[in-house]
Amino acid sequence: MNFWVTYPIITHPYSPDLLTKAGLTRFCVAAEEAGFAGIGFTDHPVPTERWLRAGGHDALDPFAALAFCAAVTDRLRLIPNILVLPYRNPFVVAKAAATLDALSGGRFTLSVATGYLRGEYQALGVDFEQRNALFDEAIEVIRGIWSHDDFAHEGMTFTARGQSANPKPNPHPPIWVGGNSRLSRRRVARYGNGWNPFPAPRLMAQTTKTPPLETVDDLRPMLDELWQYVEDAGRSPSEIDVSFGSNAGGSPGNENFNPQAQLEGVAELAALGVTWSGIGVPGDSVDHAIEALQRFGESVIR
Repeated sequence: MNFWVTYPIITHPYSPDLLTKAGLTRFCVAAEEAGFAGIGFTDHPVPTERWLRAGGHDALDPFAALAFCAAVTDRLRLIPNILVLPYRNPFVVAKAAATLDALSGGRFTLSVATGYLRGEYQALGVDFEQRNALFDEAIEVIRGIWSHDDFAHEGMTFTARGQSANPKPNPHPPIWVGGNSRLSRRRVARYGNGWNPFPAPRLMAQTTKTPPLETVDDLRPMLDELWQYVEDAGRSPSEIDVSFGSNAGGSPGNENFNPQAQLEGVAELAALGVTWSGIGVPGDSVDHAIEALQRFGESVIR
């Protein structure tokens, strides 16, 4: 099992020390020293004020933040959690991902999903109703421009006639597909290297219009379906990473955190085929976040 952590800008407003050079450096170094295998950043370029006031959170640009992390670490895998792919022209995403992968020594994972904030789509000038078609097109373009010179594609909003982009990543960064829907699992089976669903309690699932996912009992039938799709596509489940975390034992940011319960929860996930376990840490201060990283590293990872 690999463990990864998403940078804890999890509120609005955020803790100011999370947005400093010193704070981010300390967090990245502490995560690597604690034994974490990856770090993630969320993606919200321009969320609505209404969403922020209703419990949403602020965010750094994931490519910029992950490039910073790459410069101060040596082993952490760099994983946006997640990149909303239809927000961007796919050639721009391909260039940013290839650049970050090259400069980090091949440590980038492209974890992508369609997103759900209609107001953010509108502000970015992207048709919310076309998000699934735009997503599938983007994957085709990214894989194409990573592999070929003189690449051509007649897109929904662009025309490419004989384009080339270098550097070309070799091997390609893994592509993880985020989301809890059946469509996301079909996409993984077709072209993905990993599935990255997100915990969605029943109430939250209604807001985000996604299938609820909060327990192992919720996850198990989804994984059964994923493995069937993978086998139907002529692939092996061993080719596919799955990321999901266990909330057993509580939060490592709390004094009553139970490492043994967390280990048992992680073992249950591993038995289902989960290969990456994501955890959350407190976002009230860098010191508290690092304390949680260290506690988790000492009591669970090691």
